[in-house]
Amino acid sequence: MSACFYDPGDCELLQGDVPNFAEGWKPVLRGRRFSDTESTFVTGSCSRFLLHDRGPTLSDIFISYARSTADQAHRVAEALRALGYGVWRDDELPAHRAYAEVIEERLKAAKAVVVIWSAEAVKSEWVQSEADRARTDRKLVQLSLDGATLPMPFDRIQCADLSGWTGASDAPGWRKVVASIAELVGAPSAPTVEASALSLPSKPSIAVMPFANLSSDPEQDYFADGMMDEIVTALTRNRSIFVIASGSTMALKGQAISSREVGRLLGVQYLLEGSVRQAGPRVRIAVKLIDASDGAQVWAERFDDTLEDVFVLQDKVALSVAGIIEPTVQDAEIRKLARRPTENPGSYDLYLRAVPLFWSFTKAEMTEAVSLLHQAIALDPDFGLAHALAATCHRMMFEHGWSDEPERHRTEGAALANRTLKLAADDARALAHAASALMGLEPTLDRSVQVIDRALMLNPGCAYAWLVSGLIRVRVGESELAIRHIETGLRLDPLSSSRPVARFVTAMAHLLLGHVETALSILAEFTEEFLPFHSVLLASALGHAGRIDEAREALARFTAVHARGQAQGLFHNPRDLAFFNEGIALAEGKSPAATDAKGE
Repeated sequence: MSACFYDPGDCELLQGDVPNFAEGWKPVLRGRRFSDTESTFVTGSCSRFLLHDRGPTLSDIFISYARSTADQAHRVAEALRALGYGVWRDDELPAHRAYAEVIEERLKAAKAVVVIWSAEAVKSEWVQSEADRARTDRKLVQLSLDGATLPMPFDRIQCADLSGWTGASDAPGWRKVVASIAELVGAPSAPTVEASALSLPSKPSIAVMPFANLSSDPEQDYFADGMMDEIVTALTRNRSIFVIASGSTMALKGQAISSREVGRLLGVQYLLEGSVRQAGPRVRIAVKLIDASDGAQVWAERFDDTLEDVFVLQDKVALSVAGIIEPTVQDAEIRKLARRPTENPGSYDLYLRAVPLFWSFTKAEMTEAVSLLHQAIALDPDFGLAHALAATCHRMMFEHGWSDEPERHRTEGAALANRTLKLAADDARALAHAASALMGLEPTLDRSVQVIDRALMLNPGCAYAWLVSGLIRVRVGESELAIRHIETGLRLDPLSSSRPVARFVTAMAHLLLGHVETALSILAEFTEEFLPFHSVLLASALGHAGRIDEAREALARFTAVHARGQAQGLFHNPRDLAFFNEGIALAEGKSPAATDAKGE
């Protein structure tokens, strides 16, 4: 057999006839990429190559960062790997060697050292030490994530601004970083898919693949690429999902790669694929969510519109896709969790188990959800989303009288909500839960309004935040605004598990606006009482409609389980409370004028 031999240690290509593969050499194909611990590419003119594995070689790029910016450091590393560079950072430390020894070795061997400055990195002796060595060796590349003032003498060296960078390959700051690396290391090799598999993040992860341009006009590639970038940007606002930077996925554009290989290469659980087809002034955008492990389709949607305003259309589609992805991925994760062993569940698994229990709105399952969430918090005291959902569960236990210790639930729920505001100040879903909790645990709704407004500002694609906003608005007396916010949430997540709550709040808002028949038609959608206050709201609406016998029956169902005035806390606006109580009085056969504001 005629063969070529490529020796990565000596960088020599040898040719000859060998009867069998020599020990320590591997058969490979021309152009194949090996992991970053081996040689990069095999080239040559012969038909077969053998690669000798003499152990790991060292990466061209060393990344220095503070622990709080690990996600951003991972994004930078993956974007550079997608360009074809070998990258090393300290999450790859081997278990059998002293970490200081390995860092020293890698730092010395690297041709470029990328220092990611942040407020914490500025205070880190490790980061400053690594940056100082890189500066001395004239191989320092600096970038800043938050505009923190750099320590001397690094404040006198050019530093690329990557504040808010989401992975866009054409961002000015990123182009500056890539140009500096290319000058120090040289042009990268073209990336391929043979890199070693990356470990999955602890939370759900997704990569948005380059959109296919199905139009006859190749110039529409810019629109397809822009669509992908907009969706990546929208998804990165959601802190519950790990999103791969668009630079990494763009590097795979045009390559025929299976979903399983892409998931393995990028270290993600889900892929979002899409296509753009233009016909005259109209355009159709199709998207689908794929489980990378088996290629199964999880969700699909299409959008038909015009190209009158390209940027408005991109924003509209990106917001809609981002809104549906989070709950869809969460539902898929819950289904997976139900199929796998749970003898040693981690914090996130415990949280996932609590989610469907929360949406059941029953005393027994809500009690179990509280228990699971406190276990999750015990395993990870900094898990903001677990704190947030636990706070909402405590609010439900308190408001619905599902415990003999209501004051304990009020106190614990408020403490968890306040802790959430510190742990997850930039997580829209966590903030929405905190706002929901504070809504029922504090005497006024002022802070609830402030927190939910911040959640919507952070991520206008969070369907759950729009739902909570609607619930808060209806309680403060802004029923028309409540309806609009709930409609937005349902448009973003039309098949959500929270739909019964959304429809209940919509019925409540219509009732308070005097749209009694509309409220009754919505309440009739429920074949069973999904929510504890369903029957008492129905009783008030039936009372206003003059259907007294039905109203009395609905009220009897409520008082059989709940205290007579327990629903009064739903209304913070005196006018709305009075109107609600008028309906209850009519249901009881009383004159509304004889009923006070407390409904007694």
